[in-house]
Amino acid sequence: MHTILLVDDEPDVLDFLSYTIKNEGYRVFTASNGQEAVDKTIELSPTLIIMDVMMPEMDGIEACTNIRNNSSITQPIICLLTSRSEDYSQIAGFDAGADDYIAKPIRPRLLISKIASLLRRPAVQEAVAPASEGVLINRESFLVTANNQDLVLPKKEFELLELLVSRPGKVFTRDQIMSIVWGNDAIVGERTIDVHIRKLREKLGNDYIRTVKGVGYTYNTI
Repeated sequence: MHTILLVDDEPDVLDFLSYTIKNEGYRVFTASNGQEAVDKTIELSPTLIIMDVMMPEMDGIEACTNIRNNSSITQPIICLLTSRSEDYSQIAGFDAGADDYIAKPIRPRLLISKIASLLRRPAVQEAVAPASEGVLINRESFLVTANNQDLVLPKKEFELLELLVSRPGKVFTRDQIMSIVWGNDAIVGERTIDVHIRKLREKLGNDYIRTVKGVGYTYNTI
């Protein structure tokens, strides 16, 4: 059973989120500010944190930064709650190490779909080296090293590569890739995966990612 930590300074929001998520079978804990979130993350080692940005004492951005900078913490997935107009919060959140965000007002079905999508992501260590001449992924800094060059990839390209590298030789179907990287709630074109694979090959070279015709893609060790 996954442990989820909910962080918000509004009791009504915490009650609503707790009720919704517990009904799906998750273990749920709550915190009312950023400092409490950091303390409970150390205590509970949650799989996922869903945290509001605007809070007293310590906001969600600062709490996210503190969690990511604490090497003693088993790093959770962090999803921030922001209002639709807070583009600056979303950018700051990603810079602080957040994995994703959910826009307020929160729709229960979308929330559960987002949680399921986040929890399906592969657990990739901070640095992954599937082969001596392979690709290194630093999940904390969103930095990729390939062919002795450092690359900063757009978020979805990074997540797609992270998925493939997590299981060298495994063929991920297009449906699996779409579900894990984009989520079931995403509305994207049929060629979205192909475009992102093409861009990755342009940056990494053609040898790393192999197409399995009619099925999907796999990462090759070199």
